[in-house]
Amino acid sequence: MNGTVNSDVNSAVSTVSSDVAWEGASGRAAVCIPAPTTVPAMAAPEHEPPAPWHAGEVAMQRVEGVAERMDSVGRKVVRSYMPDQHRAFFAQLPFAVLGAVDGGGDVWATLRSGAPGFMQSPDPQTLALHLPPVPDDPADAGLADGAAVGLLGMELHTRRRNRMNGVMRRGLDGVARIDVQQSFGNCPQYIQLRDFQLTNSAPAPAQWLATLDDAATRLVMQADAFYVASYADLPDGQRQVDVSHRGGRPGFVRVGNDGALTVPEFAGNLFFNTLGNFVVNPRAGLVFVDVDSGDLLQMTGDVQLLDSLPGRALQGAQRYWRFMPRKVVSRRRALGLRWSMPADGMSPAALRTGTWNP
Repeated sequence: MNGTVNSDVNSAVSTVSSDVAWEGASGRAAVCIPAPTTVPAMAAPEHEPPAPWHAGEVAMQRVEGVAERMDSVGRKVVRSYMPDQHRAFFAQLPFAVLGAVDGGGDVWATLRSGAPGFMQSPDPQTLALHLPPVPDDPADAGLADGAAVGLLGMELHTRRRNRMNGVMRRGLDGVARIDVQQSFGNCPQYIQLRDFQLTNSAPAPAQWLATLDDAATRLVMQADAFYVASYADLPDGQRQVDVSHRGGRPGFVRVGNDGALTVPEFAGNLFFNTLGNFVVNPRAGLVFVDVDSGDLLQMTGDVQLLDSLPGRALQGAQRYWRFMPRKVVSRRRALGLRWSMPADGMSPAALRTGTWNP
């Protein structure tokens, strides 16, 4: 079926409840679900934790036929605190990916970097980080005190990654903390191996673009990874922001003549954090990184979910989404990091997927 994702999603959203019926396995490509980690020494909960998924995530899980399975998995692997291995992991990273929502409701993804140790976890419910204001960063307005944020930690040279979301608390001298609401791990699929080097190059002034120019289009069409932020406003009044990684072979993102990006969705962990957010709020913030120069290309815009495309299909894609940017910001040398890839650095999972390039 061409066009928007089928009506099963809309019907599933309207019937989501805590009592999800078993719908069986989907039979699609292999997926990756993080195993529960050792629980730190804390008092045992008196009651089973609630399922962590909101209506959009459950709707996508229903379409995939895994809603009951993921209800059980979610209670085990999505926590309201960071396990000790996650706390140690964040402290050794040279960068973090953040998702934030500005005052107009636009969502942005960004990267912030520093020497390992610029993030620390003083306790399982808190991640502290050095986060001075960066006025040229369009995400900066959404990183205010009390704002809901998403954070992704990536260690590219080991393919490890862990995610969390929570509430930003601003302190003095550029110090901030995130009070954890959800914390969970992700598997290494589609992550390219890269070694990092810290730099001291001065960033150039940000350029706001009306559309993707030639340089921006080349960066997107040559990329083997990008990051996407999304969010949902929940019935209880809370906002839940997520930021995630997408990877593939160079050229896995297509730029159309109208400036829209077509993104394939490969087999993942079945959480559907990103696509679930799109179901209830079709907005996204994307950031592409030039690993050689530290340039960032940030954009925010609108999303349309697709279950197929007319004509050519991309190998490994289970569905697609179309992103139309409304605001684009190019920031040369914005990131104080450079990366290099070893000869065998391409992800084996990515090599099994297709590319739009000839």
